[in-house]
Amino acid sequence: MGHVDTERRELWDIAPLPVGHPEAAALLRAYYEDIVGRYHGRRATREEVDAALAEEPSDDLAHPTGHFLVGRREGRPAGCAGLRVLDERTAELTRLFVLPGARGTGGGARLLAAAERAAAEVLGARVVRLDTRADLVEARALYARHGYTEIPDYNGGKYADHWFEKRLSPSP
Repeated sequence: MGHVDTERRELWDIAPLPVGHPEAAALLRAYYEDIVGRYHGRRATREEVDAALAEEPSDDLAHPTGHFLVGRREGRPAGCAGLRVLDERTAELTRLFVLPGARGTGGGARLLAAAERAAAEVLGARVVRLDTRADLVEARALYARHGYTEIPDYNGGKYADHWFEKRLSPSP
């Protein structure tokens, strides 16, 4: 399932990986370092990241309640995306993240597309929902570019200010 960026000729390969795998765990830690740091407007402390990981565990991002994807760029883990089942037709996208050094290479869009495919094909979802924050402007722009529309709060997310939804095309 590799995708080639024709402008930069960089290969992204995206595949499922258990959230407990060391590479997945390292990406999830980097994700929280990034979003906790942005939330506080400074570098996140180890304690803050540990608290966020404990407050928002990712163990439900595995069959049968979810799915977790890792994106590799030039063979190295560079991004991730998680899905969790909300109901029999709705999946929630979470933990979409690209390491800072890999940003601008198309990884976010590739991870988003792979997550949408997995939501439909693996989880049987017809709709993908997500929440995000006002300060994550790049994420909000990515979702809008790929057909997500803002919806009312569906989950009461403690740190969320924006909620999005996209209806998936039925599989052929």
